[in-house]
Amino acid sequence: MLRIAVQSKGRLYEDTMALLAEADIKVSSSKRTLLVQSSNFPVEVLYLRDDDIPQSVAGGVADLGIVGENEFVEREEDAVVVRRLGFSKCRLSLAIPKAVDYSGLSWFEGKKIATSYPNILRKFMKENGVEADIHVITGSVEIAPGIGLADGIFDIVSSGSTLVSNNLQEVAVVMKSEALLIANRNMDDAKKAILDELLFRIEAVKSAEDKKYVLMNVPSDKVKDVVSVLPGAKSPTVMPLAQEGWSSVHTVIDESRFWEIISKLKELGAQGILVVPVEKMIL
Repeated sequence: MLRIAVQSKGRLYEDTMALLAEADIKVSSSKRTLLVQSSNFPVEVLYLRDDDIPQSVAGGVADLGIVGENEFVEREEDAVVVRRLGFSKCRLSLAIPKAVDYSGLSWFEGKKIATSYPNILRKFMKENGVEADIHVITGSVEIAPGIGLADGIFDIVSSGSTLVSNNLQEVAVVMKSEALLIANRNMDDAKKAILDELLFRIEAVKSAEDKKYVLMNVPSDKVKDVVSVLPGAKSPTVMPLAQEGWSSVHTVIDESRFWEIISKLKELGAQGILVVPVEKMIL
């Protein structure tokens, strides 16, 4: 049995549970139970605060953890990063009141900065030769300048709306963060085997993200031209249709290029274009 530490609430919790569901790992999302076992896969989920996850994995309380990169780097625990998961993206940034005329990082010299991430901030300031007074607080860091507790803040930024509502301006991005899958360094072979199967499922889910399966009917004499504009995972599938002179072409394309490619296909005579979402993709 593999134990995975997961954040007990918030956006990272929601994204993590969605990933497990896509990987067909059935776990109760009840907040009343700290430890929940999957009904169809040899894992159990341990619900924790996000800042407790790195230590729990490093100390062996959990075998794996899904945690924000910001928390993992801040806690400096000895665990292995197994995979970057690509969701719950945010950034750690310095912000100051909008009314302040910002002149660069030197502005922070001698200033008081409120943060929940002192280790990351100290390292950044040291690397840039800035001496600042770092004031560690938890909770609503963004209100610190408004109540006179600090000159600026160092905190998580997602959309930036919280900064705007507190009359703050983002002046420097220190690091970008996303969800990480981390592991204890001392897992036995049985647990590593379960991890391999879990990673296989995660890869299948992540490979399918932002992909569309496209089927179309193409004049047979235009197949080569159509294939030349298709950026499929591998060579597109081409099959003859019952109607002579026509072929069916199947491929997978990135959603980001979908409309650009569809327009080219229509120009080449493609008809009956069918677009289907891709749930899993085994490479």
